[in-house]
Amino acid sequence: MTKNFFTLILLSVVLISCKCQKTDKVSKLDGNWELNYVSGPRIAFEGLYPNKKPTINFNTKESHVSGNNSCNSFNGKLVVDGNKIDFTQPMAVTKMMCMDGKGEQLFMSTLQKVTSYDITDDGKTLNFISGDIAMMRFTKK
Repeated sequence: MTKNFFTLILLSVVLISCKCQKTDKVSKLDGNWELNYVSGPRIAFEGLYPNKKPTINFNTKESHVSGNNSCNSFNGKLVVDGNKIDFTQPMAVTKMMCMDGKGEQLFMSTLQKVTSYDITDDGKTLNFISGDIAMMRFTKK
C-alpha cells in the first residue's frame, strides 16, 4: 500500500512538471511583437512597410491573437500546441484603404503558411517557421 502511494505521488510530480514546462514555453509568446523580417519579397523590408511595421500580440491565457498588418487590425483565435502554431483559422480584419503597397497582403498570406515557432533563449526574438524555413522574425516590444 505504501509503495503504491509513493508511486502515485512520484507520477503526479512528473506529470505536473511536464505540464509546467510546456506552459512556460507557450507563455513566452505573450505580449507584443514587431516584425523585422519576412521571407520572399524582392522588395526591401522598408519598402514593404514604409510607415508602420506589422505587429502581433498574443494572449495565451485567453487563446487570442491580434495585431496590425501595417494598415489594418486583425484578431482571432490562437491555436498553439507546444511549438506548433496555426494561423489558418478565420480572423477578423478591418478594411481600411491602405496606400503602403503589398506589405499588408504579404504579411497576412505568410502567416497562413506558418506551422511552428521558436523563441530565442533570451525571449527577445520570435521566429515563425514553415517546415524548416524561417518565414518571419519579430522582436519583443
